[in-house]
Amino acid sequence: MHHLMLACPFARQIWYEVLHWLRLSCTPPDSETSLNDWWHTARQHTPKPMRKGLASATLLVPWMIWKHRNDCVFNRGWPSATNLLTKIKDEAALW
Repeated sequence: MHHLMLACPFARQIWYEVLHWLRLSCTPPDSETSLNDWWHTARQHTPKPMRKGLASATLLVPWMIWKHRNDCVFNRGWPSATNLLTKIKDEAALW
């Protein structure tokens, strides 16, 4: 789970792109920390008006990575950072 959500290059790319899109200055989670540890640290370094966006991203990104992974495994989908980022942005707009 740690590798899938945080450590693999695909997940790291998604995190980087989403944080950049949201204009959050925190660094993406790295392979040494848990998602919870990263979130607590990132939250402290994020301005108060942007913390809800950070919290939403912290929930949304792993959920969407998990769904994308399942599509690849069970439905013969292809890993695509571009498609996943589009889906994350579409889902974020609904939140």
